[in-house]
Amino acid sequence: MNGLAIAYLALDDDITPFPDPRDAMVEPNGLLMAGANLKPARLIDAYRNGIFPWYSEGEPILWWSPDPRCIIWPDQIKISRSLRKTLRQERFSVSNSRCFREVVTQCSAPRTASDGTWITPEMIDAYCELARLGHAESIEVWEGDELVGGLYGIVNGKVFIGESMFSRRASASKVALVSLAVSQRFAMLDCQLPTDHLLSMGAVCISREDYLHALGSFGA
Repeated sequence: MNGLAIAYLALDDDITPFPDPRDAMVEPNGLLMAGANLKPARLIDAYRNGIFPWYSEGEPILWWSPDPRCIIWPDQIKISRSLRKTLRQERFSVSNSRCFREVVTQCSAPRTASDGTWITPEMIDAYCELARLGHAESIEVWEGDELVGGLYGIVNGKVFIGESMFSRRASASKVALVSLAVSQRFAMLDCQLPTDHLLSMGAVCISREDYLHALGSFGA
């Protein structure tokens, strides 16, 4: 596409397939399609093809496949000295999908008073349905009986596609990410877009082509 136009699907279109992710726009990086819906079949198909939704309330659903793609190879995750100390203290406990909706809701909270959120009520319901069907999971971090951090994402074979994380205590989201990496359940953790936080923990950026190849090898 090279930034000229994108496909737009009607809200009730459950048939038309996604365009090839390699045809995503250059600017904005990775924009591939608009419209359609967040029904389970549409979402599962998106993630299996290296595509994810990301949009703000009031906009049509926007679908993305950026190049490059940020990922973590689980055996290459970086654990800082201070984080290792936190893990040794056993201050936190970790659970899997014990309270998926609460994790997604916590992730949807604006980071500052001026921020909005891209995790709309529609998206919360859609991902909770994916979790009910076994296609999404959360990692919860607890301090005693209090939920203080976590993350959630899509499970596609041996690939975990992370959507968002939150912390109510220092390092709580890092504890969740380390727990996911060392579980040995996944061959690749897809972080979608790079942040300083993720890069400091060993995330790397690979080309979309390499990402799609890995997705084909490890995905469902």
